[in-house]
Amino acid sequence: MLNKDEFRKSAHEIVDWIANYYENIEQYPVKSQVKPKEIFNQLPDETPLVSESMEVIMNDFEKIIMPGVTHWQNPNFYAYFPANSSFPSILGEMLTSALALQCMKWETSPAAAELEEKVMIWLRKMIGLPENFCGVIQDSASTATLAAILTSREKASAFQINEHGFESDTIFRVYCSTETHSSVEKAVKIAGIGKKNLVKIPVDERFAMRTDLLEQAIEKDIQQGFKPVCVVAALGTTGSLAIDPLKDIAKITSKHSIWLHIDAAMAGSALVLPEWQWMINGIEFADSFVFNPHKWMFTNFDCSAYFLKDKQALLNTFQLVPEYLKTNVDDVVNNYSDWGVPLGRRFRALKLWFVLRNMGLDEIRNRIRNHINLAKELGTQIETSIDFELLLPVSLNLVCFRYVGNKTANEEKLNQLNEQLLQAINQTGKIYVTHTKLNGKYTIRMQIGQTNVTKQHVDAAWTLIKNVVQDI
Repeated sequence: MLNKDEFRKSAHEIVDWIANYYENIEQYPVKSQVKPKEIFNQLPDETPLVSESMEVIMNDFEKIIMPGVTHWQNPNFYAYFPANSSFPSILGEMLTSALALQCMKWETSPAAAELEEKVMIWLRKMIGLPENFCGVIQDSASTATLAAILTSREKASAFQINEHGFESDTIFRVYCSTETHSSVEKAVKIAGIGKKNLVKIPVDERFAMRTDLLEQAIEKDIQQGFKPVCVVAALGTTGSLAIDPLKDIAKITSKHSIWLHIDAAMAGSALVLPEWQWMINGIEFADSFVFNPHKWMFTNFDCSAYFLKDKQALLNTFQLVPEYLKTNVDDVVNNYSDWGVPLGRRFRALKLWFVLRNMGLDEIRNRIRNHINLAKELGTQIETSIDFELLLPVSLNLVCFRYVGNKTANEEKLNQLNEQLLQAINQTGKIYVTHTKLNGKYTIRMQIGQTNVTKQHVDAAWTLIKNVVQDI
């Protein structure tokens, strides 16, 4: 096992490795090219009995692990959503790992609790949330959404379900659009509300929730004796980055006293731009809001910012303090283990603090605005192309398009061609894109949000796509 001197030497070598990795990251295939079990079968079947040197371990890391890595920090990564890092975030994460704190309560690390409280205030101001929102860092938007649905369930039952379980005949209902993230469905199942009581509302031509149908569904459920407890509105759906009409939804939830949760997992970062704050018109009527700095704010996963108005409702849902965790300052501090599911918590605020201070709000705005502009430029090129078409107007940093060729192929054939095209693009290893289906059409998605992506990268990606079309 490493002693202090060996640790110092290995640590310096690994920092050099990290710097070299980022310097040469574009030389790797963006998407891992290995086959299933290729990594697994190279690893020993048993744990080593005796110590192995860091040199041997790092050699295996290079030889076995790196070929199986998909490089999310490569500027040519356009798949799924950004999951960005940055140098200040990496340094903060290194210190978090070194300190190895257990941040469950203020007492277990006062700095962790108070830094988290402060950076959440910074974020709240940066994205334009009202002052009566308070925040906590969760591990993911999925966890934050679960917290919102559990809190809405408890508030609607006068906090009796946690105490007695589901005893009444009342059936709770939760609402979201058909395009909303699958984490909502997972949350209603975990919360005991049941998948069949998640009401999915149809969307309009821009894939945003139709509020007229939402109101009809709620009123029908009330008439049938159901109890609506939560509506989840999306500011940027995963498939198409559709933005639900928050203000209109808020009117409905306010009228019926229903908890309104806003899932802005990726798109919430764009709220740092004044020109995009229209997305949260009506936020004063919402009950909770989540976005992920670990997506589009250059901060390592995991770091999900969850805000809500009613702190006491959250505490009443999750707080459980056995004798061994009681302290004499519990009434005057934030013990963030009481704000969600896990007791144990990482020092997530540190890396976010490093990013916010080292980059500054101006640089964060510049990078996000540049990503949006690059997406618009690519959208314009696709619109003017003979062989491709946009499948909806560019939203924020997402471009959704498909190959149409001579436009004589039917929809089934076009879907097959575009699936073939996507596979061929990714097999080049030069860029990585993913797909969705919009109105049954196989759609290639390019999100332009990686920390270091430039116009040169996007132009090269577009050229590559057109060349691959010729090859197939």
